[in-house]
Amino acid sequence: MKTTTSLFILICFLILGCAEKERETTEVTVPDLVDRELFFGNPDKIQVRISPDGKYFSYRAPVNNVMNIWVAPIENPENAQPITNDTLRGIQAYQWSYKSGNILYAQDKGGDENWHVHLVDVESKTNTDLTPQEEIIGADGKPITDPNTGQIVRPRADILSVSRENPEEILIQINNSDPSNMDVYKVDLNTHKMKLVLKDESFLQILPDNLYNIRLATRTNPAGGQIVYKYNNGKWEEYFRVPQEDMLSFGFFGFDKNNQNAYMIDSRDRDKAALYTLNLETDEKKVIAENEKSDIADILVHPTTYEVEAYATNYLRKEWVPLTEEAKGNLDYLSTYKEGELTVHFRSTDNNTWILSYDSPQEYLKYYNYDLKAKKAEFLVASKPEFDDVPLANMYPVEIESRDGYKLVSYLTIPQELDVNGRTSKPAPTVLLVHGGPWGRDNFGFNGLHQWLANRGYVVLSTNFRGSIGFGKKFINIAAKEWAGKMHDDLIDAVDWMVEEKIADKENVAIMGGSYGGYATLVGLTYTPDVFACGVDIVGPSNLTTLLNTIPPYWKSFRDVFVQHIGDPDTEEGLALLEERSPLNRVDSIIKPLLIGQGANDPRVKQAEADQIVKAMNEKQIPVTYVLYPDEGHGFARPENNLSFFAVSEAFLAQHIGGRYQDIGDDFEGSSIQIIDSGNLNSLKTPEGKQ
Repeated sequence: MKTTTSLFILICFLILGCAEKERETTEVTVPDLVDRELFFGNPDKIQVRISPDGKYFSYRAPVNNVMNIWVAPIENPENAQPITNDTLRGIQAYQWSYKSGNILYAQDKGGDENWHVHLVDVESKTNTDLTPQEEIIGADGKPITDPNTGQIVRPRADILSVSRENPEEILIQINNSDPSNMDVYKVDLNTHKMKLVLKDESFLQILPDNLYNIRLATRTNPAGGQIVYKYNNGKWEEYFRVPQEDMLSFGFFGFDKNNQNAYMIDSRDRDKAALYTLNLETDEKKVIAENEKSDIADILVHPTTYEVEAYATNYLRKEWVPLTEEAKGNLDYLSTYKEGELTVHFRSTDNNTWILSYDSPQEYLKYYNYDLKAKKAEFLVASKPEFDDVPLANMYPVEIESRDGYKLVSYLTIPQELDVNGRTSKPAPTVLLVHGGPWGRDNFGFNGLHQWLANRGYVVLSTNFRGSIGFGKKFINIAAKEWAGKMHDDLIDAVDWMVEEKIADKENVAIMGGSYGGYATLVGLTYTPDVFACGVDIVGPSNLTTLLNTIPPYWKSFRDVFVQHIGDPDTEEGLALLEERSPLNRVDSIIKPLLIGQGANDPRVKQAEADQIVKAMNEKQIPVTYVLYPDEGHGFARPENNLSFFAVSEAFLAQHIGGRYQDIGDDFEGSSIQIIDSGNLNSLKTPEGKQ
């Protein structure tokens, strides 16, 4: 549905030297209502790649509206054909192996995250499940069951390493003998046979070198932090310890060409995590890259020499820094070719072909080909060409000061009809969009949720609250034990800033987010019920005690990290803190409308997290809208489900904070949506017409 409206709004002119902004009225046209499917439907083409040997062109694209892998000969990319036939949730990612003509991907069932690793021969289209095991057999010879549900525990497999030096083999990890331990196997890509390489011992990370020799591993230290081990002659030896404060800004990610130096991100003896080499023979540690304002955010590594040629920082925006003259020449050219945050997705073995993208707030993803020899870049393919005809809102990086003096890097998107040089012509309905993790971050660039909400007339703000990564270890660690505490204060400070700047209409601010962002939504409506007009919680935990007591068994090695940063359910003091910071225990405080979206197969935030707060609200006769998807997990992968959920969200927000709204129409078609409760939303019905 498209609507065109003209109205008068206040336009602001910046006058040099003036303390106030002079405002006068002018006529502005509100952009057409963009069809919701454009935001939440499948892209035409995404994850564009070229095979390492340069023979094939590949990408993911829909087959009957389900994402699959397409491949074409490099000389005829327009002749691409699908080589997979997934008919359910779609393939979310893939990678080329170094064995010519072979693609690898992982797939789960209904979002349960029990991945199987698949190998596809692109010529024959033969699809082989390399990890077909469906049960974990215990010492008694019987399948192991989940003590909470009684269901059989299915194995989970991950790709550990794909090396150019060993093209016929890969390393995988799979918990096929113990749900808590991800053992390492070598898989022959010709015979498909698996050979045990290493038994896991509750390690956080296992690091092989380029020849698949196991070299290092890390494990959480119950006292805090982690212990690093070196593998010598088939035995693990303690190497060094990483303090608790550096826990979330330390890790390994590969080796140099000679397998002598491991690459390491490390924040020990500093605040911002730097990039190092660590010589495993001499123990010498050398800085490759560092920055005063942010952690190292990205790197460029040569495809055959494994030399780090450039690195990127990301404070407000992403900035590349070359380390070699050749990299400087390439980056200088690429930085002038197009505006946006440069990402290099692929480099061919001869290093002559690069696949690039430039992330920009007002342009949907496009891919470019860079010919290094010719020093020439050219457009390759657009992921959603329809966006070329859609006017998009601008995004503004801003720093907001918290009440205790910390800088909160934030990203503000303003509807075009209200945008006056990064401020609004009048206070507007606003959505505070909170990222997950919490050890994630928001970035500058295209954000589909921001653009969708802005098109509906909402100002959108995403704030990197304390605990967000990329801004140094102090910023992470000041969030310890501050769930629903100072982490939430940061979000309230961001709302207050928008109100003070006359950007947000104080009476019409919504809070919305997924995972931790869903938890923050529940906190917003229970701890600060007068701040927000409504909330949208997507797969957010409602009780921190049950969250920690039901984490997946393969996360056992990471449980200590949660305990250190959230609270310890095994101690009286820790349990008291968890109960105090759980929205479930403050249901009486909910006075504003709440929408909850949940996947039934979510292994991280179980369905029970949604069920229990909905039950508590029902018992107290507090209205709630609850939407469940039986074929989804931690977030919604199927486009039909995304479309239906955000159709509900759009109706919900329009009703409670007054933005524009596209009729639901047939946006439930093909979705598994189950509307368990529609207490906060008028006239919401399922496709069958049931409330």
